Amino acid sequence: MFERLPDLVNGDTALVHRGRYLSVEMLLQSGDAPYRVVIRDGRIERVEVGAALMRPWRFAIRAEESAWRAFWQPVPRPGYHDIFAMCKLGVASVEGDLQPLLANLRYIKEVLAAPRGLAGEA
Repeated sequence: MFERLPDLVNGDTALVHRGRYLSVEMLLQSGDAPYRVVIRDGRIERVEVGAALMRPWRFAIRAEESAWRAFWQPVPRPGYHDIFAMCKLGVASVEGDLQPLLANLRYIKEVLAAPRGLAGEA
């Protein structure tokens, strides 16, 4: 699903507008699979799959593949509706420089939720 983020996010003009002041590199991880997401002015410039050696990121959001699948359900069950709820359950973690994440929290949460309902297509 992470590979689909550029199309899902960049095609949503309201979401791009909401993130227009954000330019950041973040790491999303599903199980052992890392994805480096490069955001420029609210648009997802690229998603790099694979080991992130020597590729910087400001913050990371990590969860098991099953947790991401539950998060992306059209109506997630309690505890899987939000990244911080998943952290509280112990199925996800957030690390690194949290300032850009928290300063743009609504945008980041909407980016992560963009694949909701597509879980059956993966």
